[in-house]
Amino acid sequence: MTERNKLILKFPKHFLWGAASSSHQVEGGNHNQWTVWELENAKVLAGKAKYQAGGVPKWNEVKKEAASPANYVSAKATDHYNLYEHDFKLLKQMNMNAWRFSIEWSRIEPEEGGWNAEAIEHYRTYLRKLQAIGIEPIVTLWHWTVPVWFEQKGGFAKCGNIGYFLRFAEKVFDELGKDFRYVITLNEPEVYVFKSYMSGEWPPQVQSKWRAFWTLMHLLKAHKKIYKIAKQKGRKYLVSIAKNSAYYYPGDDAKLSDWTASFSRWIENHFVLNRVKKHMDFIGLNYYFSNRYYGYKMHNPNNRVSDLGWDMQPEHIEFVLKELYDRYELPIIVTENGVADRDDEYRKWWLTQTLMAMNRALQEGVKVEGYLHWSLTDNFEWASGFWPRFGLAAVDYATKKRTLRPSAVWFAQVIARLR
Repeated sequence: MTERNKLILKFPKHFLWGAASSSHQVEGGNHNQWTVWELENAKVLAGKAKYQAGGVPKWNEVKKEAASPANYVSAKATDHYNLYEHDFKLLKQMNMNAWRFSIEWSRIEPEEGGWNAEAIEHYRTYLRKLQAIGIEPIVTLWHWTVPVWFEQKGGFAKCGNIGYFLRFAEKVFDELGKDFRYVITLNEPEVYVFKSYMSGEWPPQVQSKWRAFWTLMHLLKAHKKIYKIAKQKGRKYLVSIAKNSAYYYPGDDAKLSDWTASFSRWIENHFVLNRVKKHMDFIGLNYYFSNRYYGYKMHNPNNRVSDLGWDMQPEHIEFVLKELYDRYELPIIVTENGVADRDDEYRKWWLTQTLMAMNRALQEGVKVEGYLHWSLTDNFEWASGFWPRFGLAAVDYATKKRTLRPSAVWFAQVIARLR
């Protein structure tokens, strides 16, 4: 082991150690634009599974599941809406002190202007039980799902619809705001816009660069307005977005390789952040990828790949942390980071490399204030359905039983030492 990798891990005293989730992926029983789309497209997604995922490393293990329409319908998911206290116990078992989750807009306002008092009370109880066991709530207001009525009005593609989202956000602050400090307004708006309005893979399955650009602009406008609303409430809310950022680098000394990596870095990492940098109290970083360029083409090493076929270079999070901090001089919370690994072959290695990389960034002066692993449990991975397994805890979807994987047991011990 090199001297670089012999660093003694030392994290700040009040560092946030936790996990992340989203309502649609775990709660079950939702009715939103995505659940409508699932039911309409499950057979098509199942039919395309071999074409889209047939080359992944564990295809023989997952092909039966991936080829089933049921895989693409969230249904009860992990039933977190009813079983959340079981998951809170997992957080405590893992010695965690933070939990990122989203409040499902379609539950709070199932019909336009009609607030669901029962759902509001559910989330109020949820938040207070988190606080009672010493877990810091990190609330996400939008993690890609919206009420059906909002989608029927044109969703975020129409600027005039932003007001509906602001009204929902203000309702959350007014009803639940005293029970949380950290707020993520938007999760990966650039990913949603690309998948939904450029590649057309996600609802509403539109392919229009113009529509994609303006939808992104409307989302960022909504973020800035919610930031101002939060500050006007007179509480010390800490507000950001969760931004997917990767490490882009040239694979050789060619000028074209360097230019392509630099341009990709600007488009993918900074285009969004540059537009909201004055309306963030910290940067929420979602890190999964590292991309290497030869000329204008991306060509990753793929020495190790996840179950989804993604190249795994967890150590490169160090460079993303340094790049973001040097540019924006804001504290950073890693709001998502993890690996699809159903057999738990790589997760311990991934976590080890990630922790060492974060530690190096800290020692070089980067203000990293938290790490939230994706995810606590296996969950519904959007258009891929249930077969990718990101959970520290495995979920038996038939019984909803949760079982901590060996890597999670190890990680719990590491957290205990670091805290």
